[in-house]
Amino acid sequence: MTTARIAKIALVLVIGAAGLWLALGGAELKPGQLAEWIRALGAWAPVLHVFLFAVGTVLFVPGSLFGLAGGAMFGPALGATLNLVGAMLGAVAAFLIARYAAADLVRKKAGGKLERLIAGVEAEGWRFVALVRLVPLFPFSLMNYALGLTRIPLGRYALASFVCMVPGTLAYSWLGHAGREAAQGSTDAIRYGLLGLAALAVIAFAPRLIRRWRETPQHWIEAQELSKALLRDGVIAVLDVRGTDEFDGPLGHIRCAVNIPVDQLADRIGELGRFKNARVVTVCRTDKRSASAAAVLRDAGFDPDVLRGGMEAWNKALLPVERRTFDGKPGS
Repeated sequence: MTTARIAKIALVLVIGAAGLWLALGGAELKPGQLAEWIRALGAWAPVLHVFLFAVGTVLFVPGSLFGLAGGAMFGPALGATLNLVGAMLGAVAAFLIARYAAADLVRKKAGGKLERLIAGVEAEGWRFVALVRLVPLFPFSLMNYALGLTRIPLGRYALASFVCMVPGTLAYSWLGHAGREAAQGSTDAIRYGLLGLAALAVIAFAPRLIRRWRETPQHWIEAQELSKALLRDGVIAVLDVRGTDEFDGPLGHIRCAVNIPVDQLADRIGELGRFKNARVVTVCRTDKRSASAAAVLRDAGFDPDVLRGGMEAWNKALLPVERRTFDGKPGS
């Protein structure tokens, strides 16, 4: 068993033993008693909290536990400050351990996630670090180690982490403070709790907001509009991204359509070189897969439209289709 494993187990056992002692009546926990114990430590109380937070981060102990405890023991302002310092010390320590001492172990633990993370950092640099701090895409402790294996400089990693960890740190500190105030019967507890929950809600919904902000607006085309354009314009490429069985299935396909299933599109993008100067329209049964295909095409330099409603809308508009007959020949 490794030293890190032993230290983690020991820390968990100490916390668990303290909780069990209180639960079995080892001490009568009254409102405000925890604060009195902390005050009895004097200037060492904040230092101990920061130290435990940093060590816990290195040992993969959930930071939310320390975040709530910091708010409960030291209040929302000082608690948030101490939480941020402890989390940063642990994050930097894990980063340096991975970079200089435990690269192979981190690669094994991170698995396939690591390659995606490294690719993101290589493409976006500190912006990617900011994103994963604001949006919990990966576990916090594992993220600290994994980022140590990228080529991002320590200074940029630390600065982006520090700034973008502030919202989450404030949220947990406010919630921890609200819990303590509620235990003491304070009417301010509801207000503190709502503020903390509001901050957590912002973090929870941030992934969708960021995706929408970064997404390229979708270009749609209606069935009747596409039908008229095919008759009027000579440079339109219809790309049907359904499976081959659907392409010749009951809904049929548009006469000039090229069939490349969406799961093969990225590997067969070279086949579309002849359509670089054409207006490309993606089609599927509805418009879900064709929208995904449009994103792949945009990454490859195309500017595609998506048939809204897909072949269902095309058939509903009574527009002509082709499908294979039982003898294998094209039919309508």
